[in-house]
Amino acid sequence: MKVLILDKVNEISAKIIKNAGFEAVVMPSQTEDALCGIINDYDAVIVRNSTKITKKVMEQSSNLKIIARAGVGVDNIDVEAATSKGIWVVNSPNGNTEATAEHTIAMMLACARNIPQGCECLHSGNYERAKFVGVELYGKTLGIIGFGKIGSRVAEIAKVFGMQVLVYDPFADEQVVCAKGYEKIENIDNLLPVCDFITVHVPKNKDTIDLINSDNIYKIKKGARLINCARGGIINESALKEALNNGHIAGAALDVFVDEPDIQKSKLYNCNEKLIMVPHLGASTIEAQVKVADDVSRQVVDVLSGKLPKTPVNKIN
Repeated sequence: MKVLILDKVNEISAKIIKNAGFEAVVMPSQTEDALCGIINDYDAVIVRNSTKITKKVMEQSSNLKIIARAGVGVDNIDVEAATSKGIWVVNSPNGNTEATAEHTIAMMLACARNIPQGCECLHSGNYERAKFVGVELYGKTLGIIGFGKIGSRVAEIAKVFGMQVLVYDPFADEQVVCAKGYEKIENIDNLLPVCDFITVHVPKNKDTIDLINSDNIYKIKKGARLINCARGGIINESALKEALNNGHIAGAALDVFVDEPDIQKSKLYNCNEKLIMVPHLGASTIEAQVKVADDVSRQVVDVLSGKLPKTPVNKIN
């Protein structure tokens, strides 16, 4: 059996596949049309977030048994189409938790203390301390939208910084939230006006696209700062640009965008210096890439060996 490994998944993936007695073929990211031409040769495919495994791609395969996403989000995989064809979709829900949570805190600190702007200033030959006066995290209120593995880990770290943590997540258990020393807010409109920082940690779907939008962004406390290390489009880019430009939002730090990787198409491209933008680095640590590749590759081996996967995203009858 053959396994196609795309998107620069860590090399441990190919080692695990080969050690299990299967053939591993490593390629760079593929377009939909290119993938359609080769997918029928493979029994499994492993991707990160660049290659899209669409219904059209799956229709060209009669052999595909499992699609593995080396990471958490599976919005680049048509899970419904996979399910209808009896193809397992698996992810690694724990592998990049620490990396993304730490990255979120780093982005929050960078936003609070104008670190990228100050660095750029010095690199340009200027020394302007007064221009980059920031704010402290201690004593501030952090609103966390989405209290899954990453959101809850961000809360733990923020609490150490002395922040008050408010949680909005309809699926979170209030007793669990309160037992950890946080407060659960039942309505997002009640969260927005009272937070100094807001970070989103929800999957991208029809219910979360434009979760923060032109209608509710001005309900956010004036001078607050927004962080998005989840998925592009959860915070509406046009609304954010306007609120940054008119000063209602004091700053934002984004790791993800609607038009990845073609950032020049983004409405936030060349927005203003109050916006920090980095190229989807949330899970980009050596440790996280090894963990997610190891995790999903072992699940591929299990499925190809006739066993059930450990963390399936879908259910196959």
